[in-house]
Amino acid sequence: MAASGEIKVSILDCGMMTADLTWLLLKPGRSIRPRQMRDQPTEWADVPTHTVLVETPDGTILWDTSCPRDWEERWGPTGLQDFFPYDKVSEDEYLDSRLRQIGVGVDQIDYVVLSHLHFDHCGNADMFKDSSAKLVCSDKEKDWAFGFDGLFNGAHLKTDYEGLNWETVSGDTEFLPGVTLLQTPGHTPGTMSMQVDLPDTGTMIFTSDAVYMGESYGPPTTPAAIVNDMGQFYSSVEKIRGVAEKTNATVVFGHDSEQIHQLKTVGNGGGHYT
Repeated sequence: MAASGEIKVSILDCGMMTADLTWLLLKPGRSIRPRQMRDQPTEWADVPTHTVLVETPDGTILWDTSCPRDWEERWGPTGLQDFFPYDKVSEDEYLDSRLRQIGVGVDQIDYVVLSHLHFDHCGNADMFKDSSAKLVCSDKEKDWAFGFDGLFNGAHLKTDYEGLNWETVSGDTEFLPGVTLLQTPGHTPGTMSMQVDLPDTGTMIFTSDAVYMGESYGPPTTPAAIVNDMGQFYSSVEKIRGVAEKTNATVVFGHDSEQIHQLKTVGNGGGHYT
C-alpha cells in the first residue's frame, strides 16, 4: 500500500464491452451517416472498462467496479447484454483478478466510490457487501437510482446496488487529501468525476462517463445517445476542461479504446502513477 505521505494511482484495465458507436458518439459524418454511407454497416466500437485504485496515507479508494462476471444473465431482464456485450474480456481482466494481481484484498479497500450507478460501473459493488469498505456515490445519483419503479431504468439496474448500504456526498468534495470528487452531471443526474493531485505526475482527472472519449471532449464537445440531461452534460464537460486547463491535468476518459492503450495500466505493462 502507499507509503507515508505518498499517493499512488493504479488503473485497472478490465477488458472491453462492444457497442454501436452511436451510443457513445452522436457525430454527423461518422456515427450518424450521410447518404453516401447509408449502405455501409453500422460501426461497432470497442468500449473499454476500467477501475482506479487510489492509495493514500488517509485511506485506499477504489473508483468504480466495472462489469460483473455474470453480465449476460444479470443484464438479461434489461436487454442491455445485446447492445453492450462484455465479450472482449479474459479471465485476467475481471476486477477480482486484477485486484489479486496487484495484491490488494477486498479488506484493504476503505472506500468504494462510484462515479454513477450504471451497470458497467457498479457491476461488482456487491463484492464489498460484507467488507468494511464504505460505498459512496453522489446524493443525486442515489436519489435517482432508488427513485424509479421497477427493476431497471435505462442502464440503472437495481440488482447491482439495492441491497447495499450507500453513503453520499453532495457538491464538489475533497474526499481525502489530494482526492477531490467533482459533480459532473448530465450523463446521469449524479455522475461524478475524480481529481487526484499527484506529486510527480501532477493532476489526473478521471471523467467516467461525463466524457466518454477524446472525440467526445473535443473541442467541439460531441454528445452521446445516453445522456440524461444535455444541458448539464455540456456544462460538465466545460467544467472538467476548466479544471484541467487550470491544473494542467491528464484527463482520463470513461471509455476511450485508443487512450486506454496509451496509459500505464494493470494489464498494459503494469506500473502506476505517483
